[in-house]
Amino acid sequence: MTLTTYGTKIDVRQVEPRERHALIFNTFKSLGPGESMELVNDHDPRPLRTQFDAQLSGRFSWDYVESGPTTWRVLITKLGGHANGQCCGSCGGA
Repeated sequence: MTLTTYGTKIDVRQVEPRERHALIFNTFKSLGPGESMELVNDHDPRPLRTQFDAQLSGRFSWDYVESGPTTWRVLITKLGGHANGQCCGSCGGA
C-alpha cells in the first residue's frame, strides 16, 4: 500500500487471493469521507464490486482507470454522510 497525491494505492496482484477482499475493505474503512484509494488488480474486480454494492450501497463511487487486459485499476472513493442517519459500520463513523 502506498500513498499518492489523491489517496491510497493498494496493489493486490502479489497478495494471496483469499486475503485480498479483507485487505481492500479494511483499507476502504480507513479512508475519510471524500478520500479515495486506487485498487490495482490482475483481473476485473467485478465480484468485489458486487460485494461493495451489497455491503456499502450508496457509500462509495467506483471508477475504472484502466481495464485490462493484464492490469485493472479502479478508483474507489468513500462518499460522505449516512443513509437514514444510520452508521454503515464500515466507514469508521464518518
